[in-house]
Amino acid sequence: MDVFQTLRVFVAVAQSGSFTAAAELLDSTTTNISKAISSLEARLQTRLINRTTRRLALTEAGTRYLQRCEKILHEVREADEEAGTAQILPAGRLKIHSMSAIGNHYVIDAIARYRETHPSVMFDLTLANRLPDLLEDGYDMSIVLARDLPDSGFVAQRLGITYSILCASPAYLKKRGHPESPSALGSHDCLRIVNTIMPAESWALEGPQGVETFNLPVSPFHINTADAMTVAIESGMGIGIQPIASAVNGLKAGTLVRVLPEYKFEEYNVFAIYPSRKFVDAKIKTWVDFLKDYLPALLDSDKRIAGS
Repeated sequence: MDVFQTLRVFVAVAQSGSFTAAAELLDSTTTNISKAISSLEARLQTRLINRTTRRLALTEAGTRYLQRCEKILHEVREADEEAGTAQILPAGRLKIHSMSAIGNHYVIDAIARYRETHPSVMFDLTLANRLPDLLEDGYDMSIVLARDLPDSGFVAQRLGITYSILCASPAYLKKRGHPESPSALGSHDCLRIVNTIMPAESWALEGPQGVETFNLPVSPFHINTADAMTVAIESGMGIGIQPIASAVNGLKAGTLVRVLPEYKFEEYNVFAIYPSRKFVDAKIKTWVDFLKDYLPALLDSDKRIAGS
């Protein structure tokens, strides 16, 4: 009999006042109950219960041990109830990762909307353009852009599709003119975004004639995040790649202009990744369900704004 079960036997005997009553309570036999108490006393090298043929009585050590055991069993019951509740009621803290452009422009707002109906759920959000190790980094979920995902054994829910476009500022285009084809980009200042998502040395643009690859000239500016690239483009530094998520506000405000509007970069899937499909915590399940309802319509709306 394991230690935890032995504690349950001792508490049942102490509270009921007899081996027989404890055996009935625990669906056991009087012999098994007696052996468990003898084994416990032998392990502790302490007499816990004085017993005669007629009655049982706790020793002083037994009384102190009972108080500790009752507290332990109470905490275990509370822990079991809390763990069970986690499958039903969304509550607690979600530690999530998101790639930067998606996180800044969609995930933060989604968190605000989600918490309107689930205020007991709190969030720790990390923005980084990488595919994290969920278990090593301790994330409950990651929201990433990828063509496909490696076989990790994790659950992956596709939330939608997005892509990037070329943009420039009105001032830059007034000064340098609008390129009419991908090959015309060679006479322009092409700003490079360098991260795990965007290409560094060449741009593969999908257009009316299929995919056209343009090898980038020497660039006056390199940066590693889409939102920082937005600032550079709006400052008139040149033409750069913009994920639709990063471009849409500038396109609406007129601070960005889409370049080569009939071309776009390769589509990426937006995935929510989490470790297990079995016994999914309620806060994870409801958050994923919310994203599946919320994000696709927003992605489609922004594509329309971008003229796609």
